[in-house]
Amino acid sequence: MKTLEILQTPELRAIYLDALLAGLPVTIMGGVLSVLAVVKRLGFAGQGISHSAFGGVGIAAMLLAVGLLPESEPWAAPAQFAVIVLFCLAASWGIGLLSHRRTLPVDTAIGVFLAGSMAGGAILVQVAREVANERGRVGLVQSWESILFGAIVGAGTADVALAWIVAAMVLGALWWHRRRLLFWAFDEESARAFGMPAVPVRLLAMSVLAVAIVTAMKLMGVILATALLALPGATALRVASRMTTVLLASTLAAVTGLIGGLVLSVETDWPAGPSIVVVLAATFALACAVPRRLT
Repeated sequence: MKTLEILQTPELRAIYLDALLAGLPVTIMGGVLSVLAVVKRLGFAGQGISHSAFGGVGIAAMLLAVGLLPESEPWAAPAQFAVIVLFCLAASWGIGLLSHRRTLPVDTAIGVFLAGSMAGGAILVQVAREVANERGRVGLVQSWESILFGAIVGAGTADVALAWIVAAMVLGALWWHRRRLLFWAFDEESARAFGMPAVPVRLLAMSVLAVAIVTAMKLMGVILATALLALPGATALRVASRMTTVLLASTLAAVTGLIGGLVLSVETDWPAGPSIVVVLAATFALACAVPRRLT
């Protein structure tokens, strides 16, 4: 087996160990958030927020072209990533406010931000390249693929640290506000009737979703980020009903997808991200095929 060969080769083992260490916090975070996203029907929000990041890329490119962001490492990549995260947070708040006020259905609000951000980002990146070239800084503005999308197998020490820090922040926020979030997720109307402010809770939920999605997208790619928001929670809700069991099952499904996908990628030479999605989808299909057994 190729997996055993890699485990016996120090150089290759280090590569996949970094991938596993970076993927574990992201999948644990995704497993927990996936339950909230599925219950509140926010799965499509993953697409909206992840594609809204193109607008953040455009703004970061413009700031870089005019000299307002650092050009040299180690600060260049973190600075651009921070701009993208802030933009996605703003987009998630816009989606949350529009859908809360019933100005637009939530899927329409997501579509508005998705399309607008992608178009705006494409234009800004092109303009930023022209500005940089005029200033004699040819090649300064990278393609948005190199800024936005990552491959989990290429994760390094900085990526591992970023993943664990973000996961700790997101999971800490979810634990601290768990009662409000659960009440809002399962019965928003009753939560309002009991005097719980729905807008701050909705914005909190959209914020943690945005941070988690952008981090997952940065490390693993947009397809896997979206899958992590939908498939683990859907799998868990097929096999369990109690919230504690659902959260554990969702996290287990996400981690299983990560490990199984990495092994599948090694054995078949498929890309790691799509391989993880294939395992997550297969796990969901298996959960649909068997009767519910957990409580």
